[in-house]
Amino acid sequence: MRAKYVNPFTDFGFKKIFGEEASKPMLLDFLNALLPQQAHIKNLSFKNTEQLGQTIEDRKAIYDIYCENEQGEKFIVELQKAKQNYFKERTIYYSTFPIREQAEKGEWNYNLKAVFCIGVLDFTFDDYGSEQGKNDVVHEIKLKNQEGKTFYDKLTYIYLEMPNFTKKEADLQTRLDKWLYFIKHLEDFQHIPQIFKDEVVFVKAFEKAELSKFDPSEMDSYENSLKIYRDLKNVIDTASSEGELRGESRGELNGRIKERKDVAKALKDHGVAIEIIIKTTSLSKEEIDTL
Repeated sequence: MRAKYVNPFTDFGFKKIFGEEASKPMLLDFLNALLPQQAHIKNLSFKNTEQLGQTIEDRKAIYDIYCENEQGEKFIVELQKAKQNYFKERTIYYSTFPIREQAEKGEWNYNLKAVFCIGVLDFTFDDYGSEQGKNDVVHEIKLKNQEGKTFYDKLTYIYLEMPNFTKKEADLQTRLDKWLYFIKHLEDFQHIPQIFKDEVVFVKAFEKAELSKFDPSEMDSYENSLKIYRDLKNVIDTASSEGELRGESRGELNGRIKERKDVAKALKDHGVAIEIIIKTTSLSKEEIDTL
């Protein structure tokens, strides 16, 4: 059956639903469902998603969505389709840009605005070290001391492990439940589920996601983004199947350099921009150029 709605795990689909000016009500509602009550957002403004370092030698960061609320607090929202080496380090690196851009010339008291880094993950971490938290959907991380007390409360990392979200429509209770259900199952819907029909923001989200409303240029961009997503999944699934025969774990497979190069080569063969390949695989430009 042909899909009626966009796949939100594609770069195009994710930005169509949450990253356009007309999508601001959806992003605002999603973030408020995810963030604690004291961080409630009334308004958002989108910022440049490409961040450059302080010198020309510094590596740049390209965010999926970068926005700021009415109080000047910063929000990075990232979609991650596959696990990468140094994934956590990458998100920490990304968080340094909205921190550094707050620096003021001349005398400055270093009073920083809060920064939130949010990752929507189409995979699980696989590296907990224990069973605790292994099946959690939402992971919130702050800087804490040896007693577990928050040392600095203006830097927050929130990861959503989408494979761990298994609730059915009848089980949805919170606003966040509804958004996670929407994101995880959107491509499979052929009509708007009853639970969303009286929710204006969700009805608008379905309208934004409906493929029949895309113009030819948007459809071409989406088809290309969907192909990249499927190729990436196929490469990882193939490597996983082969690795299981060798007795390797999925976490080990996702961490192997060879797999990342396979993914990079597949993306390169399809003409994907080098910046996107770097972002997807964490390989350097020099490594990708040799493929």
